Amino acid sequence: MADGRVSKGVVLAAGDGSRLGDLTATYPKVLLPVRGKPLIWHPIEALVAAGITEIAVVVGYCATHVKATLGDGSRFGARLAYITNPDYLGGNAISVGKAKPWAEGKPFVLCMGDHIMELGFVCRLLDKSPVAETLCVDFAPAGHHQLAEATKVLVDSAGCIRHIGKELASWDGLDTGVFLLTGRFLDAVEQLIPELGIHIEISDVIRFLVGTGCRFATCDVTGSFWTDVDTEEDLGFATA
Repeated sequence: MADGRVSKGVVLAAGDGSRLGDLTATYPKVLLPVRGKPLIWHPIEALVAAGITEIAVVVGYCATHVKATLGDGSRFGARLAYITNPDYLGGNAISVGKAKPWAEGKPFVLCMGDHIMELGFVCRLLDKSPVAETLCVDFAPAGHHQLAEATKVLVDSAGCIRHIGKELASWDGLDTGVFLLTGRFLDAVEQLIPELGIHIEISDVIRFLVGTGCRFATCDVTGSFWTDVDTEEDLGFATA
């Protein structure tokens, strides 16, 4: 459980979900029903289960729908703030960067609004990781994970990230989309904007940080259930 070191969470919900075709033509992916509730409820509930009740939701595409559905967060036992990313067609790190004023220099747990995870997932991160840049990694991915599409991670002998990307030929585990981040990550996003504009992915920021000597830790969440929803095939599995 959260022990007072980390009290904030950020959930990314800005993307347009274009890979789901007609399902998201006029409706946000994060509100599609999955296992009896809107998809985005799953990461929010995992944050609250870890004692994180101050949560910012970064919105963009169909933002009005997302806000109307989630409300003020009281139904989750949380307080929700909304951060608008007008550049939601860019990389997902831009959405993370928009949370900098709200984070106020404090560390936070980052979750993807289109991921499902078991309730204890964030607890596992906070119980095992110091307050430093950390990515939850699954070192034994299950059969439902689409390896060709997944972001892969190669770690060093200390369990820190050496390389990250979708095209890695040699890798140790999969990026689960759950992070513990600090102001160092947010500063790095700003440093990359002059070079990459709005087309900055979270993996770009990690590679930049690792390249500058930052130790980006991993938390082993092998055995904990999680899945992401990018395609109709993913959605079919998630709703089965």
